[in-house]
Amino acid sequence: MSEQTIAPTPAPQRDKEKPMPQTPTPAGASTDIEQLEETTYTASRENWVLWGIRVCSVVVVLALWEVVGRQVDPLYMSYPSEIAQAAVEITRNGELPRAMGSSARTLTTGFAIAGVIGVLFGLLLGRYRRVEAAFDWMVNALYATPLVALIPLVILWFGLEFKAKLVIVVLMAVFPILINTASGVRDVNAALIDVGRAFVANERQIFTKVVMPAALPYIMTGLRLGIGRAIIGMVVAEFFTGLSGLGALVITYGNAFRTDAMLVPVLVLMVLGVGLTALLRWTESRIAPWKKGGDD
Repeated sequence: MSEQTIAPTPAPQRDKEKPMPQTPTPAGASTDIEQLEETTYTASRENWVLWGIRVCSVVVVLALWEVVGRQVDPLYMSYPSEIAQAAVEITRNGELPRAMGSSARTLTTGFAIAGVIGVLFGLLLGRYRRVEAAFDWMVNALYATPLVALIPLVILWFGLEFKAKLVIVVLMAVFPILINTASGVRDVNAALIDVGRAFVANERQIFTKVVMPAALPYIMTGLRLGIGRAIIGMVVAEFFTGLSGLGALVITYGNAFRTDAMLVPVLVLMVLGVGLTALLRWTESRIAPWKKGGDD
């Protein structure tokens, strides 16, 4: 019997490795991401350009002021380097820090009182027609009155010290805050209030959760306007009442014909106004981020 040759069974071939299927990327996704990155880069670059323009503008103005100021009689005009020397002088002798402390006390207290009164009364004035009918004419009349004309009466009632200054600052600052707040409440979209009522919200809930958030940008605008008026009121009060603070430095050095030293508190007031306005704008961007700086 012959041996039968058995052919070896061929080994099974391995399947070639197949690449893992990849989830297809939506056609417009990468394009949208690229556009977003490009927009962000463009906005950042534009901000840097704007800051560069601001810095160059300040440098050019100071340079021109320095050149022109040196050609003018020091009795009538000073220049930045001379003002800087005067600032160092009155800082070392303690006059400027004492004046800034006195003015800061009057400004912060008066503006805080004006802010509380203006916001609360503005909310009531804008929301309730009966309150508006009772007090709107009075607000308009006082706002149209030159408040400087009331200073003698304020002095007669409150004297020449801190109380009189406080009243003057409050009177100067409260009306822009009040009027802007009332306008913001009146401009609240009626559809928002209707939605609140449809969900059975009571008046307190509508007032606190619909009206106040919608009016917040107007309130912040009123506060920014009010801080400028408060600084003016502070200086006017220091001119007419007991001489103290930055206003007193302006009067004192103006009477002594020290133009360089007189301009130091003036520039401090300018920087103070710009700084406080920027601080309020930054605060607004944090508590009302949905407002895109329409009035900046």
